[in-house]
Amino acid sequence: MRIEDYELLIQLNEIGTIRGTAKVILVSQPAVSQRLKMIEDYFGMPIFIRTPKRLIPTPTGELILAHAKQVVEKEKNLLNTLAEANEEVRGTLSIACSSLISQRFLPAILATYTKQFPNVSIDLVTGISEDIKRNHKNFHVCIIRGEKLKDSTCTRLFEDPLYIFDTEDFSSNDLKERPLISFKSDDSMHELVENWLQFQHHIKPQKAIRVDQIETCKQFMKQGIGMAVLPKSVSESLMEHYPHLPLKVNGQLVTRDTWLCYQEGITGLPQVAEFIKAVLANEFLDD
Repeated sequence: MRIEDYELLIQLNEIGTIRGTAKVILVSQPAVSQRLKMIEDYFGMPIFIRTPKRLIPTPTGELILAHAKQVVEKEKNLLNTLAEANEEVRGTLSIACSSLISQRFLPAILATYTKQFPNVSIDLVTGISEDIKRNHKNFHVCIIRGEKLKDSTCTRLFEDPLYIFDTEDFSSNDLKERPLISFKSDDSMHELVENWLQFQHHIKPQKAIRVDQIETCKQFMKQGIGMAVLPKSVSESLMEHYPHLPLKVNGQLVTRDTWLCYQEGITGLPQVAEFIKAVLANEFLDD
């Protein structure tokens, strides 16, 4: 059994479905099913009962899962001890990062970091902040949007104001009835937009258009398909060319916070401490 197999069992138990686990670890659903079958063949008995809603550990599976947690924890402790004892910055750095941040800011940060510390292996997972929060203990560092992680050391990196864009002008006198295009994000983003819309008397979305990627949302807006609410961090280049309004409630800008979060004590790993320094040294948004 490889350490990765034990880690997979733990994720399957925590997430509860093969499909959800495949999405988090970024492999295909059949590949996860095949790996689980190989693990069960190794032990010679089923580890989970498959139900329509979730995977349920068998009594034997509970014993194997308890063993898996011990193996993974001992492996992690050993790697941490070795990394702390080694003066050279090396080892593995595991990062979970919001998709928006990974596209907009992380490449430049990692380019500088890997050039300075070439012996560090980067293990990066990107996705929606809600998914990252559920599995944050699997990573050294998390960069998330919205609410910060509980029971973690968190530093706010920046506030990201929201703006609504369109190809047609915004008028304070005329009723604007246009489709509203939104991109796949966590619930907190959609709640901010819905709350703001409740205070608007001249902007009434005609219908909702949901797309997968924020870049697709921008392109739909640019083609005149409808309005789009976008964070400043990905829309600064649009401001000179398209009509837009800042989202405000009671005179205050509607913003989303971006947080750098990690578990207490993890900075004892040199590769983690140096990455945190690199992130905090970065300038994210101009005032």
